[in-house]
Amino acid sequence: MTPPILEAEDLAYTYPDGTAALRGLSFRIEAGQSVALIGANGAGKSTLLLHLNGTASPTRGGLRITGLPVVKANLKQIRRLVGMVFQDPDDQLFMPTVAEDVAFGPINMGLAPEAVAARVRNALGEVDALPLAAKPAYRLSAGEKRRVAIATVLAMEPAILVMDEPTSGLDSRGRRHLIDLLRAFGHTKIIATHDLDLVLELCDRAIVLHEGAIVADGAPRTLFADSGLLATCHLELPLGMQGCPACGRPGSADPS
Repeated sequence: MTPPILEAEDLAYTYPDGTAALRGLSFRIEAGQSVALIGANGAGKSTLLLHLNGTASPTRGGLRITGLPVVKANLKQIRRLVGMVFQDPDDQLFMPTVAEDVAFGPINMGLAPEAVAARVRNALGEVDALPLAAKPAYRLSAGEKRRVAIATVLAMEPAILVMDEPTSGLDSRGRRHLIDLLRAFGHTKIIATHDLDLVLELCDRAIVLHEGAIVADGAPRTLFADSGLLATCHLELPLGMQGCPACGRPGSADPS
């Protein structure tokens, strides 16, 4: 039987000061799924993301990516499988030009110059950013930076695309463009976000974290219709499911 693309078993992490950030998480993600990690600040989302490519090591339990344990001996392979897009694109863009930023990963994989150039073209094309290739990152808009940061990860051809707050800092036009791009990607996607309307549009599953534990796991629309769950986890009903404040028309969460 084919293993899940990602599996966590009793994953726990405690910071050096004794703070328990993750409390025995167990879940499986199948290839091709789009999964949101949601919860209030401090719920454990960012800490979990750090474990997905081995940046952090668990205090107890562990993770497997395509059946491969996430341990020090496997990190080179794991980091090719798991592409991480940080919340702040400036953390990923540091070369003189966009093309050089996107080429950085493939070059360090040891690919031939022709293969690197092809990866750069393909990755920038996937995010509608080919015209930006010769520009420095500091000349880009927030939306352009976000797309280029994603391209730097796509150039590595990962199996899993992991994103931390991908719509943070974007205006409405940039947000819409990004959501449309992400919807077209066939990767397994794991998205940590406070943007619950994005979750409704992009994700077929949501994992809700609260105080380092999984408290719910299921279809986003079903979870968001649970007012008790939202209150306990300090989450707001997505705008797309709220009623109209002017006319009183019920939101889409209301069966009437």
